[in-house]
Amino acid sequence: MNGIPTVLRALYEGERALEQALLSTAERHPAEHEVHHVATDLARWSHEHAERIARGAEPQGLHLSDPGPGSPSSMRAKTEPPAHTLDEPSDPDLRLLDDLRALHLAAADNSLHWEMLAQAAQATGDNRLLELSTVCHPQTLRQMRWTNTMIKTLSPQLLSNANGFSRTAASSARR
Repeated sequence: MNGIPTVLRALYEGERALEQALLSTAERHPAEHEVHHVATDLARWSHEHAERIARGAEPQGLHLSDPGPGSPSSMRAKTEPPAHTLDEPSDPDLRLLDDLRALHLAAADNSLHWEMLAQAAQATGDNRLLELSTVCHPQTLRQMRWTNTMIKTLSPQLLSNANGFSRTAASSARR
């Protein structure tokens, strides 16, 4: 037995978790139109990836399409909070940055699993799994680029405005 089923399961659970995290972020930040709309669109990619993985896992003897209510993955989704560095920031700006950071890390985790699957598929000559990786991995990389771009774009303004600090207050204080 090889480790490919383990990677497929991790990818499936990771894509489902990323889909939910993207949708939750979109719901939490409706006023940030780009975040709201793009996160919703990117969640569809993760949904499609999970469906493709479930189909691709069948020949490996894995049945991933509908985890039961007591399965480890469904239990984890209900009990594990997202990996945030800030303790539930009350400032919505900080919460947005923290959500984007968590999304980026989740997409990076999926990207590494896609890469492992592609390498294993090449090594074993499994063209079906190689095609799956070739189709899905670029979209995961795009999810990462989007979160990184949003963090770069929003951080200067949101961090300098967090907790009532603003550029006008800072420039007034310098005078």
